[in-house]
Amino acid sequence: MRILGIDPGIATVGFGVIDFHANKFVTVEYGAVLSPADAEMPARLKMVYDDMSYIVDKYKPDEVAVEELFFNTNVKTAIMVGQARGVLMLSAANRGVPVYEYTPLQVKQAVVGYGRAEKTQVQQMVKAILGLCETPKPDDTADALAVAICHAHSGAARARLLRHTGGKLR
Repeated sequence: MRILGIDPGIATVGFGVIDFHANKFVTVEYGAVLSPADAEMPARLKMVYDDMSYIVDKYKPDEVAVEELFFNTNVKTAIMVGQARGVLMLSAANRGVPVYEYTPLQVKQAVVGYGRAEKTQVQQMVKAILGLCETPKPDDTADALAVAICHAHSGAARARLLRHTGGKLR
């Protein structure tokens, strides 16, 4: 199963593509989609949409996992990130790829085993689980890979994998 994990944002969108078979992970690609702060919001949203559409087309994930927004005290920032999150989900939905959402607490629990883990703990576990030589940078990239790992460990993803493989985790 190929999973695209996304850490939504407007200035920086982290993404990570992993393959998950037989309880093993293979890292396919990861990085960040950037939009310039001096661009108008509609142009930034189009950039994010176009770049994520390219990633979905190129890597052809079976499923997409997106981190849900946590409450942000800066309402303007929360609205901008919410808009970006919408176009990110739309880029997958327009291509018929199912989208699943996870809270930061669920992601930390799945990756570290503790829902209140620190960001550095999550980054170190992503590095260890995926067998990477270095911690992915920027932080949004490591967060996106963590979302993908969380989805792979979710019961729903495992059930679909079992259905598609005739009851065998391969």
